[in-house]
Amino acid sequence: MSTRRALQSLALAALLAALHTLTLASGINEALPREPVTIITSQGDRHDFSLHVARTPDHRRRGLMFVTRLDSDGGMLFDFEVPRSVSMWMKNTPLSLDMLFVRADGRIANIASDTRPFSKEMIPSHGNVLAVIELAAGTARRLGIRDGDRVEHPLFSPAAD
Repeated sequence: MSTRRALQSLALAALLAALHTLTLASGINEALPREPVTIITSQGDRHDFSLHVARTPDHRRRGLMFVTRLDSDGGMLFDFEVPRSVSMWMKNTPLSLDMLFVRADGRIANIASDTRPFSKEMIPSHGNVLAVIELAAGTARRLGIRDGDRVEHPLFSPAAD
C-alpha cells in the first residue's frame, strides 16, 4: 500500500471515529425503542415518561454514557430480565441522574438521587430488582417520587394492593 493510500485510510478512519463520537455525545442511541412508563406516587399523582429501553447486555452496559442532554420526560429503563441485586455506576456519564431501582412488582425499592457524573463508585439496589430507571437529576424530588411508589410498564407484574 502506498504512503498516500495509507494516509487516506488513516484520515477516513479518524473521520469515522469523530462522527461516531459526535453521534454518541449528542444523545441516546435512537435505535433503542422508546416506551411509555408511568410512575404513580403514594399521593396518587401520575407522571408519564417516554423512556428508551435497554434490554441487551450491550445496551445495558452503554446506558446513558456520553449522553449530554435528556428530555424532561426522557431517560432510560434498564431491563435486567430476572430479579437480582444490581449496582450501577456513572462512568463516562456527564449528566447527573436519579436512579430508581424497581422490583418485579413495579414498586420502587430505593432511589439514588443526584448521582455524581463520571463517578466509578458503585450505586447498589439494596435488594433484588428487575429494572432501573434513570431520569435527569432532581426529577424524583421535583415530582415527589419516593420509595414504594408504583411503576406501570408491561415489564412489571403488579402485586395485589
